[in-house]
Amino acid sequence: MDKSIYNTNYSKLTYGRGYVYSLQYHIVWCTKYRKKVLSNGIDDDIKGYLNVLAKEYSFSILAMEVMPDHIHILVDCKPQFFPSDMIKILKGNTARWLFMKHPELKNSCGEDIFGIHPIALLLSVTEVLSR
Repeated sequence: MDKSIYNTNYSKLTYGRGYVYSLQYHIVWCTKYRKKVLSNGIDDDIKGYLNVLAKEYSFSILAMEVMPDHIHILVDCKPQFFPSDMIKILKGNTARWLFMKHPELKNSCGEDIFGIHPIALLLSVTEVLSR
C-alpha cells in the first residue's frame, strides 16, 4: 500500500513548541445595510490596512477580496487567536481606521460602517486528502 498519498504538504504547517498546526479561517463581513461604499480607491486602502493589521497581530493573509458591499479574507493564524477575536480585530480596527481616513463615509453609513451587530461569517478551512 502506497503511503505517500497520506502525507501532508509540510510547508503549509506551522511548528510550535510541542505542536504542529495549520488554522485557516475564511471571514466575510458586510457594510451596514449592504451599502456599496467600498469602491473608488477605498477598496485598495482597505487591502493595504488589512496587511498592516496582519503584520501587527502576527497572522497571515492568504487571500483577500474587497467587494463594494462586503469583504472576504482568508487568514492563517496561531491557535492562541480565538475566531471571535480575529473578527473583532479585523472588523473593529478596519471600521475605526476607515472613518479616520475617509470621514465622508459617515454621511452615507452613519456612525458604524459595518453595522453595530456582531455578525460576520466564519468558515474553517480544511484540506481534503484523496485516496
